[in-house]
Amino acid sequence: MSEAYTDPYATLGLTRLATADEIRQAYFSQVRLHPPEREPNEFKRIRAAYEQLRAPEKRVATDMRLIEDWPEPVRPIVPRAVDITIHPQDVLELLKACTDLATQKASQDFREVQL
Repeated sequence: MSEAYTDPYATLGLTRLATADEIRQAYFSQVRLHPPEREPNEFKRIRAAYEQLRAPEKRVATDMRLIEDWPEPVRPIVPRAVDITIHPQDVLELLKACTDLATQKASQDFREVQL
């Protein structure tokens, strides 16, 4: 791209909530103000903006291109003390969650032996 990307809504003097009829009317009023015979460069810019907003598919692509990055929320940096010690009860809870140590029925542990 040789030149910077311009907002087609701003070129036509519209908001992003404009309907298809409003886009068409704004295009024709801009063409009347800047006819191609007198101002060919301005007319090209207006025509390019209209082409970007005319079809619904192109308009969605244009809207996606115009989305600005969300600013990162400002969060205060608060240093916190992190407890990384391993407690025996934590180990037992982990073993119970990952194995069948939490079962209460002893009959499940005794299986019939086949010879």
